[in-house]
Amino acid sequence: MIAAVDTVEGVILVDVEEDAVLGPGTEIPAAVAPKVDLPRVVATAGAGATVVAVLDRRPPLAISNDAGATWREAGGGLPAGFGIAVAEDDPDRMLYAGRSRLYVSTNGGVFWRALALELPDISAVAWID
Repeated sequence: MIAAVDTVEGVILVDVEEDAVLGPGTEIPAAVAPKVDLPRVVATAGAGATVVAVLDRRPPLAISNDAGATWREAGGGLPAGFGIAVAEDDPDRMLYAGRSRLYVSTNGGVFWRALALELPDISAVAWID
């Protein structure tokens, strides 16, 4: 599982499984962010009927599994967020960006694991594998 992370120092490639920086990247893959009608939205991502919104509040995530018809709060233990990515081939696999740390969920945002590596200030993330 490889992610592209846009930071103040440029794009960095990260191996999420190995919790390791692979080196510099060129750009974040373009993705169309889903439109959501929620207040204080920072970032959005989606795959299929799954839509995730990063909100400027606690908890920082709102997750919908029915294309935005209903929402549930998630990420109560996560810090404020700056980006989110949902894997197109597996909507349960999510990548969340705090200011300088990445968090991964493989079960649709129920549980999150922090990666140990610390990065420069993050502005966006994307799955590239």
